[in-house]
Amino acid sequence: MAYETSNPIKKIAEAGGNSVFFYTDGDAIATIAASGYFNSATNELKENDIILAVGSNGGTQTVDILVVSSATGAATVTVVNGS
Repeated sequence: MAYETSNPIKKIAEAGGNSVFFYTDGDAIATIAASGYFNSATNELKENDIILAVGSNGGTQTVDILVVSSATGAATVTVVNGS
């Protein structure tokens, strides 16, 4: 699946021009970290923002830190696994 605005990322902090977001979904972290997953949030995210992502692996919640590597003005939002 992909990110849907009906389950938005939530900004929890901002410092130094970048933001920290929280996101939780039933998708696996590998799916959440895939290129293009956050395309619908391209106007909210910018390079070097951080996303604390909670996903699911076989019904067990997992967490990871993702760093936005491109977003603003990009056709595809990409993140890198920051853990």
